[in-house]
Amino acid sequence: MIAKTEYTRGIRFEKYNIGDELVTASRTITEADIWAFACLTGDWTPIHTDEEFCKTQQFGTRIAHGLLVVSIGTGLANQLLMFEGASMALLESTARLTGVVKAGDTIRTIVKVVDKKETQKYPDRGIVTFDWGVYNQRDEKVADCRWVLMIRREGY
Repeated sequence: MIAKTEYTRGIRFEKYNIGDELVTASRTITEADIWAFACLTGDWTPIHTDEEFCKTQQFGTRIAHGLLVVSIGTGLANQLLMFEGASMALLESTARLTGVVKAGDTIRTIVKVVDKKETQKYPDRGIVTFDWGVYNQRDEKVADCRWVLMIRREGY
């Protein structure tokens, strides 16, 4: 018989309160991150991959892909283990890029609970809305995001 994996570290629906804020650890974006993301996605846009071209452009150097920044911001939030075994579905995800991240910049994610609703049809879950942002080392918001998640209730 194969043992069943139990995920018990995630935050259940009942534990979230509107206004709760969670702050992640920081992570420095590297040139290798930018290059690997270009390889993974096939996005070889010169603003991300051609240093000589970028010297003639607005930022003077290559910048990280916006979706790379949002993806790493998501990963930082997941390291808080808030979703492990508790998240049942991502119902909505939006992101607005508000700044530029370059290799060498250090980012962190701040997640805030902005809404929570019980579901009528399914007693084992609820819906929680999170506004979250990715911030650089100068405390500038570089991505402004929202998730709407279905979260498991306690006892399920």
